[in-house]
Order: sequence, then structure tokens, then C-alpha cells
Amino acid sequence: MIIQDIIKELEIWAPPALQESYDNSGLLVGDKSSSLSGCLVTLDVTESVIDEAIGLGFNLIIAHHPLIFSGLKKLTGSNYIQRAVIKAIKNDIAIYALHTNLDHVRWGVNRRIGQLLGLDNLKVLAPKPNQLLQLTVFAPQTISAVIRQAMCDAGAGHIGEYKDCSFTSTGVGRFTPTGEAQPAIGRLQIAEDVIEDKIEVILPRWKRTEVLEAAKKHHIYEELAYYEVELLNTSGDFGSGMFGEWPEPKSLEKSLELIKKTFGGVIRFTKDNGMQVKRVAFCGGSGSFLLPQAVASKADLFITSDFKYHQFFDADRQIVVADVGHFEIEQFTSQLIVDHLSQKFTTFAPQISAVNTNPVGYY
Repeated sequence: MIIQDIIKELEIWAPPALQESYDNSGLLVGDKSSSLSGCLVTLDVTESVIDEAIGLGFNLIIAHHPLIFSGLKKLTGSNYIQRAVIKAIKNDIAIYALHTNLDHVRWGVNRRIGQLLGLDNLKVLAPKPNQLLQLTVFAPQTISAVIRQAMCDAGAGHIGEYKDCSFTSTGVGRFTPTGEAQPAIGRLQIAEDVIEDKIEVILPRWKRTEVLEAAKKHHIYEELAYYEVELLNTSGDFGSGMFGEWPEPKSLEKSLELIKKTFGGVIRFTKDNGMQVKRVAFCGGSGSFLLPQAVASKADLFITSDFKYHQFFDADRQIVVADVGHFEIEQFTSQLIVDHLSQKFTTFAPQISAVNTNPVGYY
């Protein structure tokens, strides 16, 4: 197995195209063609984590938070980022990060948080727009089913918990082969009518090449007739934050007790507005930007981290905000990554770092 095998699977699971423009997910250090000796998974990359990888003989570190976030203009060892990069390079250790792209998939960081809190009916809080395409392909009825399935196998036709979604209508395709054409159906200079199916599928925009190539591979026509349209539709599979509901309402006190038991740390929260808590919105990492969406979802409680003092006022007694700490709310991301890789590679055992990378202490 080589490092690229792991990267390929991670990028199917959490497509890099879903990361925010300010993010720096992906392979940050190392050679993806190197043979894999072992994989260490962590929330953050520090010098201590790299020392741990060296001691274990592992040459790949997978992190949620990118070690290199803004540009590096020099490598002189003047800060922890530069020292960690230098140490990784010297010891042939690759560093890969999947950050906001793992935040933005329905099956990623936020779903794990919702599951830990025991919430049901989990839905994306702020779906990302402009992520979907509609691809329409025309094919003779005799091969229509094969092409339709090939496109779905390549990544089209997934809508929520449903797969192989498509729509087919039947009509008459007309063409006249000319010049040096070598038609699979018909003869040169003779107009041809063919009963064709119009196959329509929806797909994520980053799957476009694979789906189109799958259609071409299984088509018999010399020239594939198709068109594609960018959709304004949002997808319930991609976006920021989530919300869900507890089976029974809880008082704020009982809600905070459960949050404290789940995440530890210290909870900063807005004053009780007297409501029972049933619907809960949440976001791993810094989620204050989602407060309007949390209110719009009619959630009683919004759990996230990194709220500033004045931002707590913005709750305006419409919702209770609970800030549990950045490390605390994302600490289970490493286990999420390990669980996924262990399921996909049954002969490979990634290991969670034993280093506590939380830079915040509590007194």
C-alpha cells in the first residue's frame, strides 16, 4: 500500500472541492507515492505528534486541522509550524489534512457530534449552494440501462439516503452521418431515426469528469450527445453545521449536564430563556457564523465554539448558545477518521495519537 491509496479514499469520503476558500486541506508535506509504513491520526499536528510518529515508525500523519494554514515564506524553525514541517521532512513523514471538507459532508464531523449527543433526525443546518449539476445523456434504448447504471456507479444519482436516482424519457433521435463518420447505427449520407432514451441524473460538480467518462465508455455512438446544467438546488449532503432533536425535551440544566459529560471542558452559555430544549443546532469548530441559521431552524440550543463576548448578545434570547471549546467539540474527529479507514482497509490499522494537542488549560 502507498500513501496515495489512503489519500484517494479520504478524498472520495470528503472531497477537497468542498473545503472553504481560506482552507488548506490536502497533502501538505511528503511524497504520496511512498510506501505506507503506518498512519497516525490526530486533531492537530505538533512537534510532539511528529515525535510520536517517528517512535512508531509511521510515515503518514492525518490531521483534521492543517498544520500549514497560511503561506510559509521561510523554513528557519522560528515557530512551531516551521519546526514541525522541518522535522517531518527530515524523517520522511507525510502530513495530510481534511478540514472544512470533512466538516461539510453530511456523514462527517457534525454527524458524529449529533450521534454523541443522542440526537435524532439529523439534517444539515446551512446547505452549500452551487454544488450540483444535472447531466442529460441521449442513448439508444438498447444500451440505455447500461449507461444509466454506469453513471450512477461513477457517482451520479445520490440524493440523501437514496442511490441510483435518475429520470428517463423516450423519444426519437435523428442524425445523418457525413464525411469520415463511422456510425454504429446507420449509413453515410442517409438520415437515420433511432428510438432513444433521454437519461437525466444529478451529481456533485466534482464528479463531472468521472460520470461523463463512464457514459462515454459504455456508449456505442461515435459522438456522445449530452448537455449539462448547473443547478441552484442545494443538497442535504453538503453544508455547514447540523440540527436534530432529542426524543424528549430537556431542561437547560439537564442539557448542559449532557453536553459537559460528552465533551468535558468548560461551557460558556447564554442565560436561560425559560424554554425546554428539544431541537438542537450545532457546529464543530468555530460556528458563530451559523447563529442566524440556528435561529431560523427553530432550534432551542446552539452548541459550537469560539464565540466572542459580544456575539453572545446576538442570541437575543431567541436561542441559548453553548460554547464548549474548539478542541472539546472536535476531539472525536480522530476516531471518526480511524473508523472510516478501518472499514475501507481491513488489513490496515490506523492509530489515534496519544498526544493531547489542546493548547488551552483550565484552572
